[in-house]
Amino acid sequence: MRNVSLVKYHGAGNDFLIALDPSGLPGGDELEASFVRRLCDRHRGVGADGVIVARPAGGAADARMELRNADGGRAETSGNGLRCLALALLDAGRAHERHGAIVIETDAGARRVSLERRGLPGAATLRSEMGVVRLGDRVPAPDGLGAAWKARLADAGNPHLVLLGPSLDGIEITELGPALENARPGGQNVEAASPAGDGLELVVWERGAGVTESCGSGSCAVAAVARAAGLVGDRVAVHNPGGTLVVDLAGDRDTPAVGLSGPAERVASVEVDLDTLEDAR
Repeated sequence: MRNVSLVKYHGAGNDFLIALDPSGLPGGDELEASFVRRLCDRHRGVGADGVIVARPAGGAADARMELRNADGGRAETSGNGLRCLALALLDAGRAHERHGAIVIETDAGARRVSLERRGLPGAATLRSEMGVVRLGDRVPAPDGLGAAWKARLADAGNPHLVLLGPSLDGIEITELGPALENARPGGQNVEAASPAGDGLELVVWERGAGVTESCGSGSCAVAAVARAAGLVGDRVAVHNPGGTLVVDLAGDRDTPAVGLSGPAERVASVEVDLDTLEDAR
């Protein structure tokens, strides 16, 4: 029997299966897409929005993050995934906050994650430096949303289409998301957001995963677009369905440096029988 040990964490409901030891995983240096799809299947596998592998890192980094969406495709970065991986490394004694932060290499560049406060065992609030969000073109809003809705492209290390309007009432992200995801070469994340009290309310369709409870990079993209539109200030509470994330922005309106704070929590430790999982594919 060939087993592999995984831990499951979530950040505001956005859940990941994390392999802290990559040895024995199918695919060698890169996970097999079919294995990821099977593992993330919520009915025939363990279930998750994505899989993260902590690969050895170079230089001063504590780990290199290989991130796979539920469809097996590789993703550049994840705000929630960064916090989950950082906490998993801390919980396992695999990393320490050197100089006040854990350093994780991503396909979008190195990111620093710092512990803000501990909660119950296996739970914490962390802040990740997300790099620069680069706002792109303003594009036509999808038909049927109405003239009050605006749309803008954004790059938060991964691609986003932000839809900004007066209210999320009547917004069906499951109808908007699939077509808009594939409207850009390589796909994109799709967020619909509106002002809400002290910040923004958000629903998201993630590239390669579909509807998720929250999106960290999407929250950063939405906050940056709303700030550029004069709707919010430099610190924004983004209310995702799975919980609130806090985005802080500094610098130029179209290229702000962004930080993201939010929860991460351990859900379970999982032993996966690779033979059974592979036979079932």
